[in-house]
Amino acid sequence: MYFDDLTVGMTVEISPAVIEKEKMMAFARTYDNIPLHTDEEYAKTTPFGKLIAPGVMSFMSVWANYLEVDFFGEELLAGKSTKIEWLRPVFAEDILSGKATITGLTKRNARNGLVEVSIEAYNQNGELVLTDVTEAIVKCKPL
Repeated sequence: MYFDDLTVGMTVEISPAVIEKEKMMAFARTYDNIPLHTDEEYAKTTPFGKLIAPGVMSFMSVWANYLEVDFFGEELLAGKSTKIEWLRPVFAEDILSGKATITGLTKRNARNGLVEVSIEAYNQNGELVLTDVTEAIVKCKPL
């Protein structure tokens, strides 16, 4: 969708993503190898009581499902930034779902504009576990 077709407040639902324990452990060992993500005995001694998923993995699981319904399609030129906030722990076998909402539009020039997309992800208990604000550069309609 072109920048010109987007409006603040547009929302898409993001399908559920299951945080599978084996994938969580593999991701953690490769990208975030700390005991809170990889050592079950250690994790039992923390306030969480068990392993928690790496935050980036939790976000990317939701992001991958967002891309199935994303606003831009082929009109996306580039990502500009992202800011993730982790609000609650995510555990193995949690199911994350949510919504993406266009929260900002700034026309940059005749060729493209900056779109702000805000994502809220909830676990299976309806608890908000993370938010993200991503900025993307999107094509304008050709003149």
